Amino acid sequence: MAVSNTTKALKDIMRIDAGINGDAQYIEQITWMLFLKAFDYKEQEWELTEEDYYPVIPQEYRWSTWADDAEGITGDNLLDFIGRMFSALRELDTSDDSKKRKWLIRSVMEGVNNFMKSGTELRKVINKINEDINFDEVKGSHLFNDLYEGMLKDLQSAGKSGEFYTPRPVTRFIVRHVAPKLGESILDPACGTGGFLTSVVDSFTIDSTEDYTTLQKTIHGIEKKPFPYLLCMTNLIAHGIDVPDIRHDNTLRTPISDYPLKDKVTLSSPIRPLAAQRTKLFLNPCQQSYETRKPQTCFWYILWRC
Repeated sequence: MAVSNTTKALKDIMRIDAGINGDAQYIEQITWMLFLKAFDYKEQEWELTEEDYYPVIPQEYRWSTWADDAEGITGDNLLDFIGRMFSALRELDTSDDSKKRKWLIRSVMEGVNNFMKSGTELRKVINKINEDINFDEVKGSHLFNDLYEGMLKDLQSAGKSGEFYTPRPVTRFIVRHVAPKLGESILDPACGTGGFLTSVVDSFTIDSTEDYTTLQKTIHGIEKKPFPYLLCMTNLIAHGIDVPDIRHDNTLRTPISDYPLKDKVTLSSPIRPLAAQRTKLFLNPCQQSYETRKPQTCFWYILWRC
């Protein structure tokens, strides 16, 4: 199945729905569903491979429970269910969560919305995602990556002032020349949708359990805006990162002198400039002698000092 066919089919369904207004809402709607599907795939894997596995998402809210059946819940009942699921996942008890997986679910779900007003059309979207994307198959994973790239192009043209999503050929080119090594700590302090970080992941060859464990501790990011944060988390999970260490925060909020040693990194991925009109939202992280209101200057200062 070509990604263009999947994208067109999903858009055709969602265009009918009164709650979807433009590409940005279409992409967010698709992304939280892809996130839950990808996370359920990982949880099934953990059940089989981990001796210390513990349930993360309650069984009734796991994708495989309520979404996999093409003839399953639909209409107003589906909309009511989605509302209850969102509330439950945003309030997961994280008191006994040694692997931070429940925290991850809470963190992601706090920032998402179900825009669709028709449960019938929503069921069609779910069924199309299940039909075309199967993480058990290599071609299914490739289709996810292609779908993700298509969503970035749509987001680029959705009128999001000041946002820029670096094309994947560019991120791959830069990562290839930076040549990170497995075991180095990789940080993108304005990681957006995770393009640089996933290019780093793709550059590694994982040959053993030890390599896989090392990889989980290697990738770090910070993203201020909730929607790119959601896309980044979904993207990294689909690339094999169990619990992405992506902070939903503003890098420029913290003065560089306040960073503890554990937060210093050996390699930082390149970042793209931010919109000048947003600089007034940032607290100046630089020393007095370096005071500036240009966020790109502050970012390079952070990378230099780290």
